[in-house]
Amino acid sequence: MGILEVKNVGKRFGGLKALSDVNLSVAENSVHAIIGPNGAGKSTLLNCLVGKLIPDTGSVMFDGQSVLGRKPYQINQMGISRVFQTPEIFGDLTVMENMMIPCFAKRDGAFELNPIRAITAQKDIIAHAESVLADMNLLEKRDMHSASMSRGDKRRLEIAMCLAQEPRLLLLDEPTAGMARADTNNTIELLKEIRDKRNITIVIIEHDMHVVFSLAERITVLAQGTPLVEDVPAKIKGHPKVREAYLGESQPA
Repeated sequence: MGILEVKNVGKRFGGLKALSDVNLSVAENSVHAIIGPNGAGKSTLLNCLVGKLIPDTGSVMFDGQSVLGRKPYQINQMGISRVFQTPEIFGDLTVMENMMIPCFAKRDGAFELNPIRAITAQKDIIAHAESVLADMNLLEKRDMHSASMSRGDKRRLEIAMCLAQEPRLLLLDEPTAGMARADTNNTIELLKEIRDKRNITIVIIEHDMHVVFSLAERITVLAQGTPLVEDVPAKIKGHPKVREAYLGESQPA
C-alpha cells in the first residue's frame, strides 16, 4: 500500500463528468507524475487531494487516514503541502518574512506567554527558516522583497515555504509553467535534491514532458477524467493509448 491511495474517485460538475473511477497508488518517497491533455481532470484530482473539492464518490487516504471531509489547513497539518501553478507568495513581504509565516504556522500559530520561552521559540523559528533558505540557495536574498524576484526564484521560495512545514507529501501543480528553459532545468535539479535529501513523496502535474521524464519514477496518464495507463516512464513514452490521447492517433483495427 502506498502513502497516498486514491480509490474509485469520481467528481461531477452538473452534467460534466470531471473524474470517473480514478485509482492511484503512490509509493512512499517516490516521484509520481500525473499527465494528460487539457481537460483530462488533473487539477480536479489535485484539488480533491487537498480538500479544495470533495469527491462525489470514492476515497482518498494519506498514510492510512482519510482526507475527505477535512479542511485544507487540516490536510496540511497531516503532512501534505501543495505548490500552485502560479506562485503563492506575499509580494510585499521580504523573502525572510514569507518564510516566517509557514514556520510559525508549523507551531499551530500559538503564542508563547512566557517571555523567556517566547524569545527562545522565535530564535528557533528564525533558525529553521534560515536553514531551509540556505538549502534552497535563497539565504543571501532573505531581505529582498519577493515581488522583485525572478519567476524561478519565486517558485524556489514557494517550495521553501512548503518545506518549512516538513511535509511528507509535496503536490506540485505545473511547477515550471511560464519558466525559461534555464529556470526549468534549475527547478528540475532542485526537485531532485529534495527527493534525494528529504524523506518526501512528490506528486507532480506537468505538461512539460522534459520535466516529467527527468523526475518521475512512475506516470499516470489521465484522459477525460479516467486513467488510461500507469507505468514507468520508459513504457509510457511510446504507449499507443498515450499517443492517441495526446496526438489523436487512432488505434489499429
